[in-house]
Amino acid sequence: MVWLLTRRRKQIARIEIVGAIASGTRQRVLKALELVAERRYPALLLRIDSPGGTVGDSQEIYAALMRLRSKLKIVASFGNISASGGVYVGMGAEKIVANPGTITGSIGVILRGNNLERLLDKIGISFKVIKSGPYKDILAFDRDLTPAETDILQSLIDTSYQQFVRTVATARHLSEDAVRSFADGRIFTGEQARDLGVVDRLGTEEDARRWTAELVDLDPDKTKCVTLDERKSPLARLLPSRQQQCPSWEAVKDWVEFELSTSGQPLWLYRPQAIGK
Repeated sequence: MVWLLTRRRKQIARIEIVGAIASGTRQRVLKALELVAERRYPALLLRIDSPGGTVGDSQEIYAALMRLRSKLKIVASFGNISASGGVYVGMGAEKIVANPGTITGSIGVILRGNNLERLLDKIGISFKVIKSGPYKDILAFDRDLTPAETDILQSLIDTSYQQFVRTVATARHLSEDAVRSFADGRIFTGEQARDLGVVDRLGTEEDARRWTAELVDLDPDKTKCVTLDERKSPLARLLPSRQQQCPSWEAVKDWVEFELSTSGQPLWLYRPQAIGK
């Protein structure tokens, strides 16, 4: 047992956050973070390749990372895309590395509903609604928003946005006004993010791994990363994954499920990337 603990003290834990951040991602990452703490790794490399996701799930992962930072070093590596909620989660790392061409930014909040009123009228479908208060069916898909409902939702979005700005400003040692100057939903490259102070260095995941090792006085040439994820049964290890069997269908299915499960929720999500435009 002592030998195993000593070996882990010479390794770096690695966790991947890939795809849209929702409840499944949150549960998986929180379990992995518990393992990092339990096994007493000296450092964590967080690989993020995500367009973002739901506000609450992103906040819970960030909060867990902040608790873990008192025990070990955390470095985030931004991959192809680390935008919106991906940025928020990355703020839980002490240091951030991005590729020069990483798509990042998109700091902001979006809430979307669907208005099918005209379609329903054409096919002769209507709904009778009995509700306890005037706003209980806010964002109902069979009618437009009222001005009062728009004000309520805009206030909700503004509050979530302020939380995002405050977190980035605190994590990156910037003023909130400085963050607001680029936190208008725009996306930017990793190189631009470095110039804005959102990331520390440009480099690959390997560069981030080496830097992580150096931060905890380990030899970058000898230090290995141990990727932590959900444990699979022996049978699951032998069978090909559903994504391997039909990646295009699984990608579509995942997004449909995500869209349905998050309808009407505030999202820290880079929408164009999310819907494949």
